[in-house]
Amino acid sequence: MKKQIYRWIFFNLMGWKIGGDFDEKIKKCVVTVMPHTSWHDFYIAIICRGATGVDINWVGKKELFRFPFGWFFKYLGGAPLDRTGGLNKVDSIAALFDSKEVFRLGLSPEGTRQKVEQLKTGFYYIALKANVPIVPVALDFGKKVVSFGAPITPSGNIDSDLAILYTHYKGVTGKYPEKGFQIK
Repeated sequence: MKKQIYRWIFFNLMGWKIGGDFDEKIKKCVVTVMPHTSWHDFYIAIICRGATGVDINWVGKKELFRFPFGWFFKYLGGAPLDRTGGLNKVDSIAALFDSKEVFRLGLSPEGTRQKVEQLKTGFYYIALKANVPIVPVALDFGKKVVSFGAPITPSGNIDSDLAILYTHYKGVTGKYPEKGFQIK
């Protein structure tokens, strides 16, 4: 019932579409969502997640998950990130993959809603360290389509792998196109 409500909101009320398929057999992966140019991206992604029925997670500092909002953030797919013990973010997030049976980490490689000249590469090293594929997802406001791309297994050659990843985002328009990362 809940999925039908999300689908009605996403397709009928908001007028968005879904392109491609997410292979639900992939239980662990890094989901890269681009372009990230607006706060609207978050709720569109949450409603799309509900419409597809695919659980996609996100991480936040563990302090966010305290009372009174912790239950709500977990309901939205959030996972608390504990960086105690000297772990850096990549190691901490890779450890989350090890501790869960299903964990699909959604994040924006841009790292901000402002214009950037290059992507942050943490997503790549998380996938490499956790030995999980990267699934590209494009939020195209120009066409009102959320499109899922084919999974990419990181090879260790970041330049080559990013070139493959970029092909999924060519011609995609963010809510504020001037703020989007420009694929060269």
